[in-house]
Amino acid sequence: MRSPSFPLPLALTARLSPVVVLAAAGWALSSGPLAAPQAAERQPAEQKTESRSASAPSTSTKAYPAAPAPCESVSKQTVESLVPGAKAAGKEIPSTDTELRRTCSWNALKGYDYRWLDVSYEIMQSDEAARNSYTAGVEKKSGGGAVPGLGDSAYSVVNLTTEDKQETREGVVIARAANALVTVTYNGSDFESKKAPSTDTINKGAIKAAKEAVAALESDKG
Repeated sequence: MRSPSFPLPLALTARLSPVVVLAAAGWALSSGPLAAPQAAERQPAEQKTESRSASAPSTSTKAYPAAPAPCESVSKQTVESLVPGAKAAGKEIPSTDTELRRTCSWNALKGYDYRWLDVSYEIMQSDEAARNSYTAGVEKKSGGGAVPGLGDSAYSVVNLTTEDKQETREGVVIARAANALVTVTYNGSDFESKKAPSTDTINKGAIKAAKEAVAALESDKG
């Protein structure tokens, strides 16, 4: 196995820090060219989770009253394929309210190849709230593409960034199913060639994980 003898680029080192802050649809990278249906430029799109109160509607009236276990949302085979060398169990990120939002991450550096995968669930108070949140996020991006057959609606984004001549390509899929939002982030770098995986590789990987995450959400409903 190859082992790099140099530190990770700053952008990726930051992702490996103990504190990880995730937004349902807040993207930070700049878009590169992408063939439909996966192209988009990502811009900040902070989503505000609605606070529940004693006067809020009963969660039993919502299609999805709580977020499912995110680390069980993607199969072992998919983790092994998308993030070689990562532990299949993943690592759940601490949340202030696990009923409203839960996120799991998998990451690994195998030889010189680095991969990172996040799956995040956000539960809104209603279908309309989730629809508005989804639409607002999509409208803040340009050149993106829909992902047909995924939830009630889904959108795919791929971006390329370069830092100190090291490329990193990241794909994001945002999907809505009734009152739930599912966000998948998948990125990678090769520290030997300093090139990033292809757009097609990253986009297909993100969509594959998103399909499994939405299926896990729907299965958990019952």
